[in-house]
Amino acid sequence: MRTLTMLSAALFLGAISAAQSAPKPAAATAAPAATIAAPTAAPAAPAAPTAPAAAAAASPLTAEDLSAWLDGYMPYALHTGDIAGAVVAVVKDGQIVTERGYGYSDVAKRTPVDPKLTLFRPGSVSKLVTWTAVMQQVEQGKIDLDADVNQYLDFKIPPRDGKPVTMRNLMQHVAGFEEQAKGILSNDPKFLRFEALLKQWVPQRVFAPGTTPAYSNYGASLAGYIVQRVSGESFDDYLDKHIFAPLDMQHSSFRQPLPDNLAPLMSVGYTEASDPPKPYEFIGPAPAGSLASSGEDMAHFMIAHLQNGEYHGNRILKAETAEMMHNSPLTLLPPLNRMELGFFETNVNGREVIAHLGDTGSFHTSLHLFLKEGVGFYVSFNSPGKAGAVGGLRGALFTDFADRYFPVAEKNGGIDEKTAAAHAAMLKGNWNNSRGSQSSFLALLGLAGQSKVSVGSKGELVLEFKGLNGKPRHWTETAPFLWIDPDSHERLAAKVVDGKVVRFSIDEISPFMVFDRVPWYTNSAWLLPLLYVSLTALLLTALFWPITAIVRRSYGAKLALSPVELRAYRLSKVGAILSLAALCVWVVTLVLMFKDFNNLSSKFDLTVRFAQVFGVIGFLGGLALVLWNLRTVWGGQRRWPAKAWSIVLVISAFALLWVAFVFNLLSFGIYY
Repeated sequence: MRTLTMLSAALFLGAISAAQSAPKPAAATAAPAATIAAPTAAPAAPAAPTAPAAAAAASPLTAEDLSAWLDGYMPYALHTGDIAGAVVAVVKDGQIVTERGYGYSDVAKRTPVDPKLTLFRPGSVSKLVTWTAVMQQVEQGKIDLDADVNQYLDFKIPPRDGKPVTMRNLMQHVAGFEEQAKGILSNDPKFLRFEALLKQWVPQRVFAPGTTPAYSNYGASLAGYIVQRVSGESFDDYLDKHIFAPLDMQHSSFRQPLPDNLAPLMSVGYTEASDPPKPYEFIGPAPAGSLASSGEDMAHFMIAHLQNGEYHGNRILKAETAEMMHNSPLTLLPPLNRMELGFFETNVNGREVIAHLGDTGSFHTSLHLFLKEGVGFYVSFNSPGKAGAVGGLRGALFTDFADRYFPVAEKNGGIDEKTAAAHAAMLKGNWNNSRGSQSSFLALLGLAGQSKVSVGSKGELVLEFKGLNGKPRHWTETAPFLWIDPDSHERLAAKVVDGKVVRFSIDEISPFMVFDRVPWYTNSAWLLPLLYVSLTALLLTALFWPITAIVRRSYGAKLALSPVELRAYRLSKVGAILSLAALCVWVVTLVLMFKDFNNLSSKFDLTVRFAQVFGVIGFLGGLALVLWNLRTVWGGQRRWPAKAWSIVLVISAFALLWVAFVFNLLSFGIYY
């Protein structure tokens, strides 16, 4: 469960982890009206990205070749990335090809990872189990994918633009919910259960339903609650009986804490292998990411989906239900990867691949199903590693696997340089991603989190999302408003409306996140420079107040000011300090919240309340005091330096108030 990158890094039970290697942080599309394909007649899959170089001959996907390749690949990757351990499982044609454990599940005890027994936390990959349970209820006629979900609930999800949320919206992450951070992750075993968390606060719906991918843990948790209500069984009991038992997943559970028979098998989580271990992570929106499972169990789950709902004679879905789940794409920004019902596309080398990624604070996972080839690929790591090494490694491992066993020759077109440069220039500027918080104070994270698009020296498109080499990626246009990264499989597509680019995304995140233009009033291109200058002016004012007072006292000099002017002079300094302090309080509050995800809970409510109250006093009071000083200075006999500085102070205090206003620092509320 990527600052907002941090927000997404807290649990980031999902896709934004994709951003670790995609907008490579923590969704894709556009269209004024959503196009949701009917389950029985889905549009053809978009052309999958092709390999960046001419294809070599495919290696045989055998246990011998695959195990040898992985054994050469993984140990070095773990050591150089300071990653404690990993598990890999690959299946083909209903059988396990290989399952491998690497590194340690407990570094101090030197306990090796056992792919059959060691439990990892696959984060948002858990959602695939929840979505499978939903489809079981769809199959039984207890859930209608296109009905208002309120009919299944004992509380209400408000409409947006007069439209309700449907289960299809939830499964395709287009219900329009903003990000939820509070209650997402904790080390406390008494953490709030997901049912109470759902009812405590409904995230605001900031997008019209069906139009904008915005990844939502809340939405997936809501779906799990609906399964619980319509089935008449607790969520955990339902999964044990209807998913894990028929798939022989004996070492899997969503329960928190883990059952006594599974707890000893759980891998320890780390930040880096060389760091101390992390406590067990309790997931607030449990149906969105609380699964603990072994590599072999996840192999069983992949086989069931690749076999259209059947595992060794036990069926969890009818074939037609599985087909609906795997092939009901939402097409919003073609030809990029799309969201299916729970799965999302990660098409590669002309192959149709559906997948999911997942992240907790410690564990990072990916699962990919090559549908026509009958191949499933699963990898999970128990630490992000040095400088987040897992983000790049996870994506590279999947694409290297595809290039080795399913290569294809490159078939890319081209656009003339003049047109390509003109099209690239249309994307220049700052962009916001659709996954984030807009109605709470967490919106401030978006000020520093805006993504910048520029044009290179040769007219090529340049994004700050870095590749594995740590450098910004340069994109080549191959068709109108469709670019490729020559060094990877990634494509970028833009949506043009009335001759202007209004939205773009890239393949790896396009099913669940898009980038839209930043409104002028929150654009960091002008707002951050103004903020830096304003902070400098206010800080200098605060610092030089005592310094100048000491100097005057040393020389026996006095300020030749009237009593009113002297009072205004002093209060202008107080105003500068108040404005600075208000922003500092908010910055410290946010740093503390995201330094320890346990602070993203009700235990931090008092601190949040203090920041909100002090912020209103500081921002508004600070501006009021420097405005009074401005009026006094310009109405008196002060010289031009004082008059000029009084204007600088007003502009500076107003700039901080502007930031506070547009990023919701003046609002009150403890839900975010």
